[in-house]
Parts: sequence; C-alpha cells; structure tokens
Amino acid sequence: MNEEITLTGATVEDAVSEALVKLGISRERAEISVLDEGKKGFLGLGSRPAKVQVIRKRDAIEEVDRYLKDIARQMDVELSTSVQREGKTVTILLESEKVALLIGKRGQTLNALQALAQLIANRYTDQFVTIVLDAENYRERRRVTLSQLAERKAEQAVRTGRPVKLEPMPSFERKIIHSTLSSRRDIETHSEGRDPHRYLVITAKY
Repeated sequence: MNEEITLTGATVEDAVSEALVKLGISRERAEISVLDEGKKGFLGLGSRPAKVQVIRKRDAIEEVDRYLKDIARQMDVELSTSVQREGKTVTILLESEKVALLIGKRGQTLNALQALAQLIANRYTDQFVTIVLDAENYRERRRVTLSQLAERKAEQAVRTGRPVKLEPMPSFERKIIHSTLSSRRDIETHSEGRDPHRYLVITAKY
C-alpha cells in the first residue's frame, strides 16, 4: 500500500485528484503539498505542469490494529480483530484460540495492551478517542465481578468499622467500584497511591 505519491497535472487540482484516486483515499485522509503550481504559458509556449506530493495520513485505529497484531505475533498468538465505534469510544474486540494469553491474570495483560493501544491512538489523531480492548466479553464479566466485590467489601467495612483497602486497579476499574457504591450512605470511597499501584479504600460512615 503506497503511503505517498508525487504527480504532475495540468493544474494543481488535477494532480491532487489523480493522486487521491491512485492512493484510494479521500481528501480528509491526505496531506497535500504543492511542489510547483505550474504555468499555463502563452499559446502553449512556456507552459509547465503543476506538481504535488500527497501523503496518506496514518489512521489511528489502523495503527493500533497493526500494533496489536504485531504484539500477538511475538507472543505466538494468531489474532483477528473487529472494531466497534460509539461516539469517542472505540472498542476493539480480540479473537484468538489463545485469547487467554492476551487477557492474562485478572485482565492484567489486556489492561497493559489497552494502555499501550491508547498511546498509539493518541499519536496518530488530533481528536481524543478512548480505546477499549475486550475479549470474550471479559469487560462485562469483570464489571460484574468488581460490582460484587464492591458490595462485599462495603459490608466488611461497615461490619468491622475499619477501612478496607482493595488491590491496585486501573482507573476505569476503580470507577466501577465508585459507581457501584455511590448510592450508599453508610460508606465512602477514595483512592490512594500512584498509578499503576493506585488503590481504592472503602470506609464506613458513622
């Protein structure tokens, strides 16, 4: 797949249009540089064609997808992906016979890949998007597990009267705990520490 092309044409617009066709992209996906505006000349004498360089802008999600497949290949995992977009959130679904390797213990590998994928996306787009990686509905299963954990630990905090510290979690998982317990009036939650070791504390209110 060509990433850039230099062409001449009777006019700048003619050269750009032909370049876009050859690259198979829209104008929005192109970086256009006019190398020579050309010259019409007089009665065909002294004329000079316009010359442009058109570069394909690298798509953030395509770059993320390429990166994930490269990582999977290094892990000896054959990976296929599908993308779901909802507003500024892009969910990439990972499918593989060895998907457990990509999820890791308590989703640690999946979370690490997601953080790296977010960095890649930020590098190739001016508009912020949130990247979510999921595999075998892990995110929903994890949400249910965390919600149940939140309720158990909240009861423990109320029963013992002592603060309960949870294991370190990424911010989006801590947010699930906060959200689950937000309607309760007998406890409060706050986070302590620094990422990636930041954790949540549940305290009873009296």
